[in-house]
Amino acid sequence: MYVQPRIILEELVNKFKVVMAKKEMKVEKGVDLQRYMGRWYEIASFPSRFQPKNGANTRATYTLKEDGSVHVLNETFSDGKRGFIEGTAYKADPNSDEAKLKVKFYVPPFLPIIPVVGDYWVLFLDQDYQYALIGQPSRKYLWILSRKPDLDEEIYKELVEKAKEEGYDVSKLQKTPQSDRPEEAEEGPRDTKGFWWIKSILGK
Repeated sequence: MYVQPRIILEELVNKFKVVMAKKEMKVEKGVDLQRYMGRWYEIASFPSRFQPKNGANTRATYTLKEDGSVHVLNETFSDGKRGFIEGTAYKADPNSDEAKLKVKFYVPPFLPIIPVVGDYWVLFLDQDYQYALIGQPSRKYLWILSRKPDLDEEIYKELVEKAKEEGYDVSKLQKTPQSDRPEEAEEGPRDTKGFWWIKSILGK
């Protein structure tokens, strides 16, 4: 029986995808949380239902607390309004030196009663703590972060390639609009009622 080369190739590709899905991702070790604190700008990410589709100047600010956990402030600007949500990050395993964190938020922001916990794995971090690749074991979420609103294109491509090597479908990556002078928290009205969150849940 003759088997078409195309069928053989498809089978090999499918087997490769299965292997990659089971492959354990490489995670940074020995990350200095104190150095990691501060503001990070979202350069690109996989689309998320927890963020508005037209969000811009998206960023995260991390602050180390006395108990060793991290206060998380995620912000994005949409239609001239600042949407934000606050949460807490902590090491998944306090006895491990791997940069595997858990992040807990309470939603919706305007009535925080439902806890949502997600994984935050630092897959790559440069030695100067200037840019990072963040993922999750499910490979459904991916972020490229930078200390500055823009990132050198060559570095961006290197991070995309690292994500690809870890089994991510990098075709889903979307760059986040960042202005040269990002808006400050006090500029523009706040979306205190959380309408941005509702719209994102509805896929708008």
